Amino acid sequence: MMHGLATQIINLLAAVLLMLSFAMLSQRRVLSLIHLYTLQGVTLVFANFVLGYVTADIQLIVSGLLTLALKVGVIPWILYRLVQRLNVRADIEQLINIPTTLLIGIALVIVAFNVATPISQLASSVARGALGIALACVLLSFMMMITRARAIPQVIGFLSMENGLFFAAATATNGMPMIVELGIGLDVLVGILILGIFMFQIREQFDSLDIHHLEKLKDD
Repeated sequence: MMHGLATQIINLLAAVLLMLSFAMLSQRRVLSLIHLYTLQGVTLVFANFVLGYVTADIQLIVSGLLTLALKVGVIPWILYRLVQRLNVRADIEQLINIPTTLLIGIALVIVAFNVATPISQLASSVARGALGIALACVLLSFMMMITRARAIPQVIGFLSMENGLFFAAATATNGMPMIVELGIGLDVLVGILILGIFMFQIREQFDSLDIHHLEKLKDD
């Protein structure tokens, strides 16, 4: 009974995560992207807590607390500070218009479910049915990275893709070992700091965060 309820809750959280991924794919404001990324973190926290309660695994509870601190607290705060320091207020430039992007996103979801179905049958997790949605979130985040022309949305897309991979690991295996999660969390945090410095350098050099300016360096 408890496992059935947990499966339903995880599937609901997976659906929320997918809707947030589509919202990020169609979003044109940087601050709204950060808000959506934070909501993704909250969704992952609830998923960890539910899995930890059902499986009686204290590591999943600790993982949820770490996710709360990093993905809901520290990383969004760093992103907010970057946006304020770089004075990014303009709409996000997209390489493909939003309707076309969403249609491609729907196709990616279909592909993700077809790929994940045979894999999920081999998994033993109570949330294995959500593996297809987790893979879809990864693909949607990757698409968000390649359809944005500016650095900050691409960074947020990378972080969102990591959220999808994190959720996929949880749904397939009831969570990764704690040492792996700590290593990934620290790597992501260091990566954000390095990318922040990188964005400041782009802004100082070109007075813009458009990555197309990097082609000038190649030409020089």
